[in-house]
Amino acid sequence: MRINGVVFDMDGVLLDSEKYYIRFWSEAGKLCGYPFEEKHALAIRSMARPYAIERLKGFFGESFDYDKVRNKRIELMDEYIEKNGIELKPYAEYILAWLKDNGFKIALATATPPERARRYLKSVGLYDSFDEIVTASMVKRGKPAPDIYELACKKLGLNPDDCIAVEDSPNGALSALDAGCVTVIVPDMDEPGDDIKNRVFKVLDNLKMLSPLIEKINGES
Repeated sequence: MRINGVVFDMDGVLLDSEKYYIRFWSEAGKLCGYPFEEKHALAIRSMARPYAIERLKGFFGESFDYDKVRNKRIELMDEYIEKNGIELKPYAEYILAWLKDNGFKIALATATPPERARRYLKSVGLYDSFDEIVTASMVKRGKPAPDIYELACKKLGLNPDDCIAVEDSPNGALSALDAGCVTVIVPDMDEPGDDIKNRVFKVLDNLKMLSPLIEKINGES
């Protein structure tokens, strides 16, 4: 095994934005009349629309109005971020610079819509760090299906087993694993369960630990 590329999730991996999704999904759900809690928001992290609708209807019943709650969540979150900005996760700039300096190909695979992803990345100066940016709108099935990671690797011109995928959520990790990527989790809002932990290649404390891991893998190949 030799690593030639890295594919990153965005929210909760590179940007410290997952906490806002959790907060504002919960606030929007309550404002729309549902007993929405953080655990419900955590359950749909990185999950594509059809899967999220199914999961939330499982929590709140078939009458759950996904679009109403989602639109309110977007309104609340956009208002907050416009006022307060968005922060990077620790070592995000470091690891992207290290990968570029060492000749690795870099892609982004995010469930966030393209315009919002572009806006967030430009606001923190990371937009030009990627060779390819792939969003859920570019594939038939979003996370946890493998399509987005398969496409990201294809656009990099690499096989999935030549790429490390960096995720923070179970749904994202399942997507990367099923695509065949060497999957690494850097936990954000919570720790992965044993079902995920036992399948991924490594669970890291932070992004800085990715560079020695890649050096170790490639040194052994």
